[in-house]
Amino acid sequence: MSARRNLVVVFSLHFLLHVYIAVRLMPDIGTGRPGLLVLTALLLLATLLLAPVGLMSSSLRRRRWSEQLGWLGLLAMGLFSSFFVLTFLRDLVLLAAWLTGLSIGLGSAGLTHWSAIAVPLLALAVTFIGFVNARRVARVVKVDVPIAGLPEALHGYSIAQVSDIHVGPTIKRPYLEAIVNRVNALGADAIAVTGDLVDGSVQRLAAHTEPLGRLRAPDGVFFVTGNHEYYSGAEEWIAEVRRLGLTVLLNGHVLRWRGGATLMIAGVTDYSAHHFNPAHRSDPTAAIAGAPPEVAVKILLAHQPRSAPAAAGAGFDLQLSGHTHGGQFFPWNLFVPLQQPFVAGLHRTGRLWVYTSRGTGYWGPPKRFGAPSEITLVRLVPG
Repeated sequence: MSARRNLVVVFSLHFLLHVYIAVRLMPDIGTGRPGLLVLTALLLLATLLLAPVGLMSSSLRRRRWSEQLGWLGLLAMGLFSSFFVLTFLRDLVLLAAWLTGLSIGLGSAGLTHWSAIAVPLLALAVTFIGFVNARRVARVVKVDVPIAGLPEALHGYSIAQVSDIHVGPTIKRPYLEAIVNRVNALGADAIAVTGDLVDGSVQRLAAHTEPLGRLRAPDGVFFVTGNHEYYSGAEEWIAEVRRLGLTVLLNGHVLRWRGGATLMIAGVTDYSAHHFNPAHRSDPTAAIAGAPPEVAVKILLAHQPRSAPAAAGAGFDLQLSGHTHGGQFFPWNLFVPLQQPFVAGLHRTGRLWVYTSRGTGYWGPPKRFGAPSEITLVRLVPG
């Protein structure tokens, strides 16, 4: 009953937000531009009807047109987001202009009219650019991490990190194959997949994740769970990823050697994993337990950046994370700090370096704007 009530609330809010956009824009566009008025009405009708389909796209039954419908729904979600944000920002601008008297100098009617016209055109432009950015193969971002006292044998040691690919409704095998090819071409010493690989069951997506089995690195390919694995059947996905040849680190570690130097690659389950399986509680201290004293560098793979305080306390030197997508597209990047200590890039907490990837794929709408996807090549350098 509560689930049904929640759906009613969500869909009611969705409808009311569309009413708000229509009321604020369509009268100000005016009847003098019938083409744009019709376009705005059609776009709002499309997002009203299709965006809820996007919310349910990962669970749509496999029927004729279900994949195409999922695509349309997710595109509509992205378009609606821009429509709403731009309408709200327009209202703030109009309010500021009225309060400061600027609208008198600019011509109140002109500002109101032209800003209303701009909203649907900008929403379409941002959605198109965001789509192109999301669907292209992620660029390679090179990051040097200075480690104090780094042994010479480990100078330049590299890890290729991919994160938040989200194989699912719109990300399929060809998309992942392109990522695998680019990662393998980097020739990294190790490869890390830091969670949120999938959005869907093994039964539905195993054929599309198969390319992961082609990832190659001298010191191994490692995987840690993200929150979306737990939404999609974590135990089944752990078994499948192992079948593909990846080493799954569940609050554990492996040791690797270069010359006379020892390096640790450890991994924890997702920060929220205990809500789904108490045995999977994320524990950096357990991940480092039993490490020999001669380990020179300790690296932790942890899906969420908020594992950092515990990782620092456990004695790690570097944490590689994802989860945030860098916000994926405006304005959601502004809300990430409410949950996570870092949005993207290299930061430090105590003696621990934390690198947060913007993600290699995307979640939900095929849209990235101001937060480009990335394949990260992390190199250890003397600090």
